Order: sequence, then structure tokens, then C-alpha cells
Amino acid sequence: MSYGYTARLIQKNKEASGRLLGVKLGRHCIRNDISVSEVAHTLGVSRQAVYNWFEGVNTPKPPLTALVEKFLYEL
Repeated sequence: MSYGYTARLIQKNKEASGRLLGVKLGRHCIRNDISVSEVAHTLGVSRQAVYNWFEGVNTPKPPLTALVEKFLYEL
């Protein structure tokens, strides 16, 4: 169950570069109401890492890049 995304996170995601993999992931998850917890659990990372990706603060590093792409494109 997702409790939705905060207006702040949605705004930060919109302001971030859409070329970044983590930002793309964030836009996909926000649009489809996929929780940060679900993403973190599936990819084996912390929720904070996922928030940072969604905001464009950090970007997934290999080998996580392949896992993120798989998560993104197989949904």
C-alpha cells in the first residue's frame, strides 16, 4: 500500500533532469503510484537512496543501473 508522494518530492522530481535514470524511475513510480519502499526493497537499497535518485541528487551506479533499467522497463 502506498501513501502517495509529497508535493515536495513531486516538485523536485519535475525540476530534475529527465535524462537521469533515477529521475526517470521517479517519474514512472510517481505516475504509477509505486512506493519508494517497494522500489528500495526490490532493488536492495535504502529508501533514502531511492529518494535521492528521484530528486536527481544521486544516480544509480553499476551494477544497480541494470537492475533499475530492468525494474523500469519490465513494469
